[in-house]
Amino acid sequence: MKPTLTAGLKHSFSYTVPPNKTVPHIYDEAPELQTMPDVFATAFMIGLMEWTCVQLLAPHLDDGEGSLGVHVDVSHKAATPPGMTVTVEAECIELRGPRAKFKLRAHDGIDEIGAGTHDRFIVGWDRFKRGVAAKTAKVLEEAAL
Repeated sequence: MKPTLTAGLKHSFSYTVPPNKTVPHIYDEAPELQTMPDVFATAFMIGLMEWTCVQLLAPHLDDGEGSLGVHVDVSHKAATPPGMTVTVEAECIELRGPRAKFKLRAHDGIDEIGAGTHDRFIVGWDRFKRGVAAKTAKVLEEAAL
Protein backbone atom coordinates (compact mmCIF):
# COMPACT_ATOMS: atom_id res chain seq x y z
CA MET A 1 0.00 0.00 0.00
CA LYS A 2 1.30 3.40 -0.97
CA PRO A 3 1.66 6.30 1.47
CA THR A 4 -0.87 8.23 -0.62
CA LEU A 5 -3.67 6.16 0.93
CA THR A 6 -4.94 8.43 3.70
CA ALA A 7 -8.15 9.15 5.56
CA GLY A 8 -10.12 11.90 3.87
CA LEU A 9 -9.84 10.58 0.31
CA LYS A 10 -13.16 10.71 -1.56
CA HIS A 11 -14.52 9.11 -4.71
CA SER A 12 -17.91 8.93 -6.38
CA PHE A 13 -19.20 6.57 -9.04
CA SER A 14 -22.45 6.59 -11.01
CA TYR A 15 -24.19 3.54 -12.46
CA THR A 16 -27.41 3.24 -14.42
CA VAL A 17 -29.47 0.35 -13.02
CA PRO A 18 -30.22 -2.29 -15.69
CA PRO A 19 -33.19 -4.68 -15.38
CA ASN A 20 -30.89 -7.58 -14.37
CA LYS A 21 -29.80 -5.81 -11.15
CA THR A 22 -33.27 -6.00 -9.59
CA VAL A 23 -34.49 -8.20 -6.74
CA PRO A 24 -35.82 -11.08 -8.93
CA HIS A 25 -32.30 -11.47 -10.38
CA ILE A 26 -30.40 -11.97 -7.12
CA TYR A 27 -30.84 -15.75 -7.31
CA ASP A 28 -32.60 -16.96 -10.44
CA GLU A 29 -33.21 -20.32 -8.74
CA ALA A 30 -35.14 -18.73 -5.83
CA PRO A 31 -38.87 -18.71 -6.66
CA GLU A 32 -39.56 -16.56 -3.59
CA LEU A 33 -37.51 -13.75 -5.11
CA GLN A 34 -39.04 -14.06 -8.59
CA THR A 35 -42.32 -12.53 -7.39
CA MET A 36 -40.72 -9.49 -5.76
CA PRO A 37 -40.73 -6.01 -7.33
CA ASP A 38 -38.32 -5.09 -10.11
CA VAL A 39 -36.32 -2.53 -8.13
CA PHE A 40 -32.59 -2.19 -7.48
CA ALA A 41 -31.70 -5.00 -5.07
CA THR A 42 -30.01 -4.36 -1.75
CA ALA A 43 -27.40 -6.99 -2.65
CA PHE A 44 -26.51 -5.12 -5.84
CA MET A 45 -26.50 -1.76 -4.04
CA ILE A 46 -23.95 -3.15 -1.59
CA GLY A 47 -21.91 -4.49 -4.50
CA LEU A 48 -21.97 -1.05 -6.10
CA MET A 49 -20.78 0.47 -2.84
CA GLU A 50 -17.92 -2.05 -2.68
CA TRP A 51 -17.03 -1.33 -6.31
CA THR A 52 -16.80 2.40 -5.54
CA CYS A 53 -14.44 1.71 -2.61
CA VAL A 54 -12.29 -0.55 -4.80
CA GLN A 55 -12.02 2.28 -7.33
CA LEU A 56 -11.03 4.72 -4.57
CA LEU A 57 -8.30 2.36 -3.34
CA ALA A 58 -6.88 1.32 -6.73
CA PRO A 59 -4.41 4.17 -7.34
CA HIS A 60 -3.07 3.80 -3.81
CA LEU A 61 -2.20 0.10 -3.92
CA ASP A 62 1.08 -1.46 -4.93
CA ASP A 63 1.34 -3.97 -7.77
CA GLY A 64 -0.05 -7.32 -6.70
CA GLU A 65 -2.30 -5.83 -4.02
CA GLY A 66 -6.05 -5.71 -3.86
CA SER A 67 -8.75 -5.48 -1.24
CA LEU A 68 -11.45 -7.67 0.22
CA GLY A 69 -14.68 -6.54 1.82
CA VAL A 70 -14.76 -7.65 5.46
CA HIS A 71 -17.67 -5.69 6.97
CA VAL A 72 -20.76 -3.89 5.70
CA ASP A 73 -23.17 -1.84 7.80
CA VAL A 74 -25.58 -0.05 5.48
CA SER A 75 -29.26 0.69 5.25
CA HIS A 76 -31.34 0.56 2.07
CA LYS A 77 -33.85 3.38 2.42
CA ALA A 78 -35.65 3.81 -0.90
CA ALA A 79 -36.59 1.86 -4.02
CA THR A 80 -34.93 2.63 -7.36
CA PRO A 81 -36.46 1.30 -10.60
CA PRO A 82 -34.31 0.21 -13.56
CA GLY A 83 -33.16 3.02 -15.81
CA MET A 84 -32.35 5.39 -12.97
CA THR A 85 -28.76 6.30 -12.19
CA VAL A 86 -27.40 5.60 -8.73
CA THR A 87 -24.40 7.59 -7.52
CA VAL A 88 -22.31 6.27 -4.64
CA GLU A 89 -20.12 8.67 -2.69
CA ALA A 90 -17.34 7.07 -0.65
CA GLU A 91 -14.94 8.63 1.81
CA CYS A 92 -12.06 6.83 3.49
CA ILE A 93 -12.61 7.74 7.13
CA GLU A 94 -10.06 5.52 8.88
CA LEU A 95 -6.96 3.42 8.24
CA ARG A 96 -5.71 0.83 10.70
CA GLY A 97 -2.80 -1.02 9.18
CA PRO A 98 -4.18 -2.86 6.15
CA ARG A 99 -7.83 -2.17 7.11
CA ALA A 100 -9.63 0.78 5.49
CA LYS A 101 -13.04 2.05 6.63
CA PHE A 102 -15.37 3.99 4.36
CA LYS A 103 -18.40 6.19 4.90
CA LEU A 104 -20.90 5.64 2.09
CA ARG A 105 -23.93 7.38 0.66
CA ALA A 106 -25.97 6.30 -2.37
CA HIS A 107 -28.62 8.39 -4.11
CA ASP A 108 -30.69 8.04 -7.28
CA GLY A 109 -31.23 11.73 -8.05
CA ILE A 110 -34.50 11.77 -6.14
CA ASP A 111 -33.83 9.96 -2.86
CA GLU A 112 -30.92 8.95 -0.71
CA ILE A 113 -31.33 5.22 -1.21
CA GLY A 114 -28.61 3.94 1.11
CA ALA A 115 -25.98 4.95 3.62
CA GLY A 116 -23.57 3.41 6.08
CA THR A 117 -20.02 2.13 6.44
CA HIS A 118 -17.87 -0.52 4.83
CA ASP A 119 -14.48 -2.00 5.79
CA ARG A 120 -11.98 -3.46 3.34
CA PHE A 121 -8.77 -5.35 4.09
CA ILE A 122 -5.81 -4.73 1.78
CA VAL A 123 -4.09 -7.96 0.80
CA GLY A 124 -1.35 -9.30 -1.43
CA TRP A 125 -3.10 -11.41 -4.06
CA ASP A 126 -0.36 -14.08 -4.14
CA ARG A 127 -0.70 -14.76 -0.42
CA PHE A 128 -4.51 -14.71 -0.63
CA LYS A 129 -4.53 -17.15 -3.55
CA ARG A 130 -2.23 -19.52 -1.65
CA GLY A 131 -4.71 -19.54 1.24
CA VAL A 132 -7.64 -20.27 -1.07
CA ALA A 133 -5.66 -23.04 -2.80
CA ALA A 134 -4.86 -24.65 0.58
CA LYS A 135 -8.53 -24.53 1.56
CA THR A 136 -9.58 -26.05 -1.77
CA ALA A 137 -7.01 -28.83 -1.37
CA LYS A 138 -8.36 -29.60 2.10
CA VAL A 139 -11.94 -29.80 0.81
CA LEU A 140 -10.87 -32.12 -2.01
CA GLU A 141 -8.86 -34.27 0.42
CA GLU A 142 -11.84 -34.61 2.78
CA ALA A 143 -14.18 -35.43 -0.13
CA ALA A 144 -11.85 -38.25 -1.21
CA LEU A 145 -12.03 -39.92 2.22
